Amino acid sequence: MKAVVIEQFGGPEVLVDKEIPKPVIGPNQVLIRLRATSVNPVDFKIRQGAMGQSAGEFPLVLGGDVAGVVAEVGDSVSRFKVDERVFARPRSFGTYAEYIAVDADVVSRMPKALNFEEAAAVPLAAMTAWQALVDHGKIKAGDKVLIHAGAGGVGSFAIQLAKHFGAEVASTASSRNQELLESLGVDHFIDYKKADFSQVLSDYDLVLDTMGGDIQAKSFEILKPGGRLVSLVEKPDDKLQEKYQVTGVQFMMEPKGSQLEQLAELADQGILRPVIDSMFWLNEEGVRQAHEKSETHHAVGKIVIRSEQ
Repeated sequence: MKAVVIEQFGGPEVLVDKEIPKPVIGPNQVLIRLRATSVNPVDFKIRQGAMGQSAGEFPLVLGGDVAGVVAEVGDSVSRFKVDERVFARPRSFGTYAEYIAVDADVVSRMPKALNFEEAAAVPLAAMTAWQALVDHGKIKAGDKVLIHAGAGGVGSFAIQLAKHFGAEVASTASSRNQELLESLGVDHFIDYKKADFSQVLSDYDLVLDTMGGDIQAKSFEILKPGGRLVSLVEKPDDKLQEKYQVTGVQFMMEPKGSQLEQLAELADQGILRPVIDSMFWLNEEGVRQAHEKSETHHAVGKIVIRSEQ
């Protein structure tokens, strides 16, 4: 089957077309014929070598989202049938390819309201936002929530989910994204180039930190005692937690089919919509361009890669 792989670490130029064996599924897996995938920051970090060989052996197929059609089902799988439209965040990477074998328990039927490209933008980013806010942030109605980098993939989903759970939402971004973020539900927009969020916000219940560093350190200042800081990037400082009497946690998203089903329901209800920055083709030129765009850190929402088939 066709795939875009890396055979060494480096820049976007190491992404190359290659014929590799079609996956053989286990009894608890489904084989998905990919129609679309998306780019997440972890993709280019792996490509650059940030995770070393722990990411897998060469040739390495990147990609952590899939939307497509069931091509085969394992002997122990009864939930899915051939030709069903599904989407998933597989437990391992490998979605820059025509086919991928995925554990059935992390797969969900696609929302009827979304096409393949839109569905491919959802799994990794939206489940990350869900787990940050719900599982680790303990969000509840009436909470005041700050979401950093609201125009990003995780941020744009987090805004919508926080509003769905009844929170008052503030978010940081550049002024060009103000209209978009307000359309997603942001109550207090902060242009990070013009204002210091720590000077204009106070008594917040929850911060979703996608940035780390000084931004994380300043985020402690706006939390009320008993508040929570949830970080996607680095462990919150113990001394700052003690100083401000708050709880800090860092986590990595764990794929869960049950959560993806809930997100699919929200999409079908019109509560959750993916924001798509741009789309590229699943070939070495297209994936290289997608990675180059992702590395600018200026993509609005998600970058999608669609199959040429």
